[in-house]
Amino acid sequence: MIGLHDVTVAYGDHTVLRGLTCQVPDGGVLRVSGPNGAGKSTLLKVVLGLVEPVSGEVVGVTGRRAAAVFQENRLCPWLSAIGNLRLVAPELSRGDAETALRALGLPPDSLTHPVRQLSGGQQRRVAITRALAVPADVICLDEPFTGIDADALPGLVAQVARAVRGRDVLLVTHDDTQAAAFQPRTLELRGTRRAR
Repeated sequence: MIGLHDVTVAYGDHTVLRGLTCQVPDGGVLRVSGPNGAGKSTLLKVVLGLVEPVSGEVVGVTGRRAAAVFQENRLCPWLSAIGNLRLVAPELSRGDAETALRALGLPPDSLTHPVRQLSGGQQRRVAITRALAVPADVICLDEPFTGIDADALPGLVAQVARAVRGRDVLLVTHDDTQAAAFQPRTLELRGTRRAR
């Protein structure tokens, strides 16, 4: 089980998280919510090992492979959708990469162009597919559905929720409907900072 115990994170003189204690349910989803600037993205970065706490302890992540969808797509713009996928999951054949991308709604003619030529929604689908393709048991999703067309959103949310089932997931979203598809526990980073 992933646990944060009395974790404090500061950027210079600005404390973002103070004395945070929480747990991610084994094989379940912890939704992290709260206002802008409350430390939601920072919390995910702590779990991913990208930000070092000033104090406190993070347990349950050592030796486990993690994957993430960040607020920014963080794609290699000169690589194709297939190239971006195989960069992080080299064990995937080209055919498997193509199948994974098409399953999340990428049209066939978009798979071999540099991703900088794709629409924002298509780039977001590449970023989501990349995180799901990695054989990781810890998944961090930071506003993962930003930029997805409204008509395609319900199906994609349901598809991602199914794909991460059984893994330890941290999900940041302001959208209650999106969150409900994941059946999460909730951590509110305002006031008590306790999971319910």
